[in-house]
Amino acid sequence: MIKVMIADDQTLIRESLGIVLQAHDDIQLLPGAENGFELLENIKKEKPDVVLMDIRMPKMDGVMATKEIKTKYPDVKIIILTTFDDDEFVFSALKYGASGYLLKGVSMDELYEAIHTVNNGGAMINPDIATKVFKLFSQMAQSNFTIQVDEKSRKDITPTEWRIIQQIGYGLSNKEISAKLYLSEGTVRNYLSTILSKLGLRDRTQLAIWAVQTGVTTMVIDDVDRKD
Repeated sequence: MIKVMIADDQTLIRESLGIVLQAHDDIQLLPGAENGFELLENIKKEKPDVVLMDIRMPKMDGVMATKEIKTKYPDVKIIILTTFDDDEFVFSALKYGASGYLLKGVSMDELYEAIHTVNNGGAMINPDIATKVFKLFSQMAQSNFTIQVDEKSRKDITPTEWRIIQQIGYGLSNKEISAKLYLSEGTVRNYLSTILSKLGLRDRTQLAIWAVQTGVTTMVIDDVDRKD
């Protein structure tokens, strides 16, 4: 059972999403919130697994709420839901630890899939803004913000793992990588977990930034070793 909490200042949106999600037997809907302060109070009481959160809320917006939640409750997964695809919002929400960024026009099936994906440790970014995210990573690669990785750990990365790192650097989701590399989503998730462990990185976002900064996205990967 996945415990889900919805934060949106519009009651109609909270109720509409709630009705759809409660139709799934594996979703437990918790009391929602209309701003970031109320959300933090409810999280303290209810301990959700996943929060669906609007960016533009009064008193405390979704970006600052994301920062506060991930600081106090790092295990809570956050999916940003918004009608806006502003660069600043995309960057800030992901920087503070959001696991997903979806436009409100997403289908309910896609939203349900996203909840499962982030609950299992994955990430979900709407295809419409994946390119924008990649551009942000590229800009960050030119800045002074550098992800450090022990060079010795690079030698342990297999060809398949390099291909997955490359696709993550492009901003692709696990589902998209699965289709492109002819692997199951579960296999991609397992590879990602192994990659993060090998490189000593915290999450998918750090890995994507590192891939851009170090030129992995433009690297030609040899097809010699297929044993992995």
